[in-house]
Amino acid sequence: MKTNFVGTFRIWAAGLALVLSFPLAGCGNKSSTFFNEEGVETYAPEVPPPIHRFFPATVRVCLNAERAVLPLDGEKKYEFWTFNGHVPGPMLRARVGDTLEIHMTNSDKSGKPHNVDMHCITGPGGGASTTTVMQGDHPLCRFKLLYPGLYVYHCAAPPVMDHIANGMYGLILVEPKGGLPKVDHEYYVMQSEVYAVPSKKDKNMLEYSHALGLEENPTYVVFNGKVGSLLGDGALKAKTGDRVRIYFGNIGPNKISSFHVIGTIMDKVYREGGMTNPPEEGIQTTLVPCGGAAAVEINLPVPGTYTLVDHAIFRLEKGAFGFLQVTGKSRDDIYFADPDAKPCTGCKIHP
Repeated sequence: MKTNFVGTFRIWAAGLALVLSFPLAGCGNKSSTFFNEEGVETYAPEVPPPIHRFFPATVRVCLNAERAVLPLDGEKKYEFWTFNGHVPGPMLRARVGDTLEIHMTNSDKSGKPHNVDMHCITGPGGGASTTTVMQGDHPLCRFKLLYPGLYVYHCAAPPVMDHIANGMYGLILVEPKGGLPKVDHEYYVMQSEVYAVPSKKDKNMLEYSHALGLEENPTYVVFNGKVGSLLGDGALKAKTGDRVRIYFGNIGPNKISSFHVIGTIMDKVYREGGMTNPPEEGIQTTLVPCGGAAAVEINLPVPGTYTLVDHAIFRLEKGAFGFLQVTGKSRDDIYFADPDAKPCTGCKIHP
């Protein structure tokens, strides 16, 4: 009699997943899962790899609040408040049912407290009240991820608008149990506003302006923390025939984003970051509110340079644009141009 290896393995795997999903009784502050893993933290535009396990785990991430002087516009720099020295902070990835274990530290020498409010966390402040740290503190907090989706996180220490406007934000993807459809490329893009005035001490430095924030008049509107982050070597890359998924977040803190990719149609749009809702199809521009996110998928049969913009189009002049460069063979059946063609005849314009 032949042994059905595949069937046996599936039964064994299902039993293992069931066992691993049971919480530990009387564990106190211990993890509620048997399986622990280090969370992969990537920086824009890179995305952590898809999750292939089919059982819940405790996913450990480390976030450090620190100040960092970073390029903002050419030679002009800005002292950002950051998670892990980057703006935006790291993109995180977990699975619904996982326990997110956050190790929060604070290296900000100014003495300011910092924390993290994750929009995927169920409980007071999205975790902000329990993750608040002063310099030298190291709380350990665990949160069960009950809902799949694409979520924003940010510092919520008061005054919350100053911490957000100065760079303390990022995205976390909580995959549904069945995972997401496979694509050829995934990218992390986050829009933000910078409210800044020239420094009186250094001509190459810009300083934060709370007053401009109150007026909702941003000096810059940028993707991934600076003007030109998605240009040149930073441009997103793909080949003809590829399917690309962009995880797009908008931290604001004031302006809604009208996200658009010039030259292509969004084949699928997961509005508001709802990754289990049926996606919208054939979308030209999608609204992403402050503190919100959306995942968009596009097919790319035609080579060339595609431009990512906020279609509140004057924001182009404030930095809200980037490139997706697609290489491959031309497709004259889809996109054809002849610059040397003769004028048409017999019409009202060309009699």
